[in-house]
Amino acid sequence: AFPTRDRGDAARRLYESHVQAAIRLSDSYRISGALLGILLVALSAALVILKLRRSAKALDRERQLAETLLLNVLPKPIAERLKLNPDVIADSFPTATVLFADLVGFSQLSARLPAIELVRLLNRIFSSLDLIAEHHGLEKIKTIGDAYMVVSGLPLARPDHAQAMADFALAAIDELSQIRTERGENLQFRIGINSGSVIAGVIGVRKFAYDLWGDTVNIASRMEMHGIPDAIHCAESTYQLLKDRYEFTARGSIPIKGIGPMQTYLLTGHKKA
Repeated sequence: AFPTRDRGDAARRLYESHVQAAIRLSDSYRISGALLGILLVALSAALVILKLRRSAKALDRERQLAETLLLNVLPKPIAERLKLNPDVIADSFPTATVLFADLVGFSQLSARLPAIELVRLLNRIFSSLDLIAEHHGLEKIKTIGDAYMVVSGLPLARPDHAQAMADFALAAIDELSQIRTERGENLQFRIGINSGSVIAGVIGVRKFAYDLWGDTVNIASRMEMHGIPDAIHCAESTYQLLKDRYEFTARGSIPIKGIGPMQTYLLTGHKKA
């Protein structure tokens, strides 16, 4: 009986050792499985975060592109207002200065130059005017064929709107003179300026634009129409704002289409100290 009992005890101990080994192995498998699961969850979370970050960056790039395009169409204060309240935007400004610049002899130039050369030339000229306008804090409104329209004193009012516009006009004449030398083309601006009250707003649903209306705008356009090549033609209101700081030549009373006789002046430069 004793040998049998000893063999039974040995068998029991062997069984218990196998059971304990199996439990330990099971625990190690369970721990490894848990760690693997955690790792898979972490990797999945990392992939989701990476995709979200990429999507956020793509959305941010799209937003910045849309913002840039919007600011190329509208002044920044107007764009901000339009984003907050997409309703009709209309403002009245009691005093501002409007300028129209037109290329003299553009019809003959367009008939002679190839299309690509003509567009490159216009882009060279108007891009230069854009930089000058930005330097003087003016707001470009639009180009109309070979004409350029810019305003000073809105959408943010400024007391020196007429002076800023006069400096822009003089710089534009100088810039076109340099381009004329570069290209060997007989390029000249006919410039008209007027100061007064204007109405400004955003119109349209597609290809909307920030534009100006009022007698001040109409008279500025007439100043350009009745101007002299390579000269800056100013209405009486602008002359009164600038006469103490700038040199003028009086043109006398001239008939203005749709308005009648008006006293106008040619801006020639700054007054010397």
